[in-house]
Amino acid sequence: MHSPTVSDNKNNRLSTIFSFIPTTAASATAIAGLLLGTLVVPQLAFADEAPSGKLVIYTSQAPETAQQTIDAFKAAYPGIQVEWSRNGTTQLMNVLHTEMMAGGVKADVLLVADSINLGALKKEGKLMAYPQAPVGNIKSEFYDKDKTWFGTKIIATVIGYNTKNAKPVDSWLALTDASNKGQVAVPSPLYSGAALYNLHTAINTPSIGWDFYQKLAANDISPEGGNGPALKAVASGLAKYGVITDADIILAKKKGSPIDLVYPKEGVSFVTEPVAILSSTHNIPASKAFVNFLLSKQGQELVVKQGNRPIDENIAAPEGFEPISKIKLLTLDSDKAVDDDKQVRAKFTQIFGG
Repeated sequence: MHSPTVSDNKNNRLSTIFSFIPTTAASATAIAGLLLGTLVVPQLAFADEAPSGKLVIYTSQAPETAQQTIDAFKAAYPGIQVEWSRNGTTQLMNVLHTEMMAGGVKADVLLVADSINLGALKKEGKLMAYPQAPVGNIKSEFYDKDKTWFGTKIIATVIGYNTKNAKPVDSWLALTDASNKGQVAVPSPLYSGAALYNLHTAINTPSIGWDFYQKLAANDISPEGGNGPALKAVASGLAKYGVITDADIILAKKKGSPIDLVYPKEGVSFVTEPVAILSSTHNIPASKAFVNFLLSKQGQELVVKQGNRPIDENIAAPEGFEPISKIKLLTLDSDKAVDDDKQVRAKFTQIFGG
């Protein structure tokens, strides 16, 4: 009988080890490498492929800003072909619901002003949860607890004033003074997502309330359009004051417009321009890639370049923004706002006769 040698024992041990390794081409390559005394690392066949295909985005971003966002995303993900459409948030929601009724939703992702409209879609089961979204540098109050939408920036609604024909005021109620009759530009919450969020926040803040809007109506103020027209009205002198987002005012001021802003003492509402993936998305990998990009360092630095306050607390806001610690941010119960929205819109319409 043959007695086992050291060499035999070594071969037996190798056989035992290899018996547990699947005999795929990749594993065979690795085994060969081991036998040769070198490690050969095969290419992983299961590695994730880069997202590709078509992605349709509905956004309420201003056209120039939206184009910058899309261009930067396409540069980061060249394999994705992007189609996009922009309008006021309410108009986009109307288009979306029309498509839903017709059974042919075109959009894959939404990038809109506020979370109230997205909250309504979530309640209807129209948003897809994305548990793995990269939210490590974002405070939990800035994204949905179920991770169906994610804030991308912080945009506060403030008082803007024309520096040539108006003086700064530190209270929302100052806009209702008789001396400002017909001289305040106010976006409509029936068009603008930021204005809708501001409406819900204001009426649930005791120091502002419905009284503010009733006094605006009595002072011959007619809310209409979005933040863009309101900004132009104040910057041109057609209006003395405006209820406008801070980023728009700061950017216009940097460009030389005679406009400045005040954060009122009662506090300010803010929207986060959230992004969300529709549950009917036609391209999940590309949709997730868009969310990833907006929340990434690159995406947040783009927010700064566009003149907005990033939502990533590790990235500094552009010059001209008041430190967030010095601003009284008014919070809103988004779920309550979703439940109350129909009645709130109806009362607003009744007050202003829209």
